Amino acid sequence: MEYELLGWPPDGPKLRLDHERFSYAGKFVMTNTGKAVARAPDGRIVAAVAFNEDRTDADTLWLRYVTVDRELRGEGIGPRLCRLVRDRAVERGYDRLRIAVNNPFAYEALYRTGFSYTGETTGIAELILEYPTPADESPADDTRWDDRERYQAGLEEYRDRDLSEAEDAFLESRRDSGPPDLESHEE
Repeated sequence: MEYELLGWPPDGPKLRLDHERFSYAGKFVMTNTGKAVARAPDGRIVAAVAFNEDRTDADTLWLRYVTVDRELRGEGIGPRLCRLVRDRAVERGYDRLRIAVNNPFAYEALYRTGFSYTGETTGIAELILEYPTPADESPADDTRWDDRERYQAGLEEYRDRDLSEAEDAFLESRRDSGPPDLESHEE
């Protein structure tokens, strides 16, 4: 697999992704976001990330959309691609990266990449994760969070939702566990 950063915002390239294979395919035709991709050995795109600078904080970069070919989900391609963007953004001088996730599988994948739950949600109930790990105070009561408590607090947000059987089973398998180990290997 080849991982490549194609361009930075606001001059990112247009990507035309097949909407049947990729979630959020239409979001990748916008050129105001940076893009990174993973390519199969035959050169076809199998994953993509779109990102842009925060409108109010030039030191923060938001990963906006992460998509992996439906046939290849769960193989670790998305987290590896997010690590590439994370590492290049840090090299470029961004102090922090943020992403809003809408399901427990994405939550877990981003945790493996070094992102942590902030205790915040967006207006559409996505959980906001941040790299590096934000200050360790719980937003609810100003007590200190340890890594396990922070991780479980995000999972608890999902447990209160109407989820698929696979998501419910995944959450149950993570009950009372600590965050997943970071994946640091490169291909």
